[in-house]
Amino acid sequence: MIIEPVINGVVARTAHPLGCEQAVLQQINYVKQAKPITDGPKRVLIIGGSSGFGLAARTALTFGGAKADTISVSYERGPSDKGTGSAGYYNNLFFKKYAEQEGRIAVNIQGDAFSRQIKEEVVEAIETYFEGEVDLIIYSVASGVRPNPETGDLWRSAIKPIGQDVSGATILLENDHWLDTTITSATEAEAQDTIKVMGGEDWESWVDTLINSDSIAQGCKTIAFSYMGPEVTHPIYLDGTLGRAKIDLHQTSHSLNLKLACYDGGAYATVCKALVTKASVFIPGLSPYIISLYKVMKEQGTHEGCIEQMQRLFSSKLYGSAKVPVDCERLVRMDDWELDSATQQKVTQLMSSLNSDNFKQLADYAGYKQEFMQLNGFGFDNIDYTQPIDLKMFSEKDTE
Repeated sequence: MIIEPVINGVVARTAHPLGCEQAVLQQINYVKQAKPITDGPKRVLIIGGSSGFGLAARTALTFGGAKADTISVSYERGPSDKGTGSAGYYNNLFFKKYAEQEGRIAVNIQGDAFSRQIKEEVVEAIETYFEGEVDLIIYSVASGVRPNPETGDLWRSAIKPIGQDVSGATILLENDHWLDTTITSATEAEAQDTIKVMGGEDWESWVDTLINSDSIAQGCKTIAFSYMGPEVTHPIYLDGTLGRAKIDLHQTSHSLNLKLACYDGGAYATVCKALVTKASVFIPGLSPYIISLYKVMKEQGTHEGCIEQMQRLFSSKLYGSAKVPVDCERLVRMDDWELDSATQQKVTQLMSSLNSDNFKQLADYAGYKQEFMQLNGFGFDNIDYTQPIDLKMFSEKDTE
């Protein structure tokens, strides 16, 4: 079949296998030439390693100097009569292929990261492939729902402001349409459910599971990814339901840090830069900020994508020095370049001039759209998208 991009709103319904392979290769090639990770971990568990920061972290640690073996958990769809399968499915497939070519262990575990069953499967995999211990646990789960482990009922996140309605613009990638919207204030129940889905409870559950199964190596670290953003994004982000969930995540890092101190390890919430990911495109009102930020940071030469962020995190912050640099709240700040005052002044000025008629010309919407397309395997110049693809070549048997 010939695979064409199909987008509904901000959701990609198709993925191109060869394009996903190209995306994985681009990340691998970047980290091989970047500042190497020294004294890095050798046995890494990534919870949510099929795309975004999780995949970039896995790539950096395997190919960027640390030569780590990895186990990744993700919930992805393979090709079937119903569709092409998800980009994360192909990312897992090709990551494993190239990691094993270089003698690295790359285990892909398919399933719901929130479930007890998957946690048990991971403990077994750690015993089988890692001699029973992990050196680093990366929590990079992006989901809109989480099952209550006691009742089976679903908690559902709601990305909303708190205390007041907020107006802003969302850009629909389906038709490149600027949509002015007003987002109603969240109820307290919606805020609490968002904390349950996107806060730190499941991260702590994972670490507790590994501690209880004696799967923690001496010196083990754990990280989870967060975002805070500048003042202009606070009404919808930091001051909203997402912000409450991230505060819970940050507080969880402190309790986990105490637990891992028994192993001479540590736990850190890592605040990343605003980027195009499958999760970020869902946040109402954030896209005008991101396209403005991309424009300014690319002009300044300070722009980073997921892979550049992760290589810098592991080579310059988490490893290679005696002490992990943190701010006064014990956060690792990878958004330091984004929040530079001169950068933010230019971004705010640019944002104030954007509207539905000029956003494509004034800001970097083209770069934003290209990154989104490439997340799903489209938009690579060296791939002939008119050629048919036999999806049977990418069967379930090639993943673990």
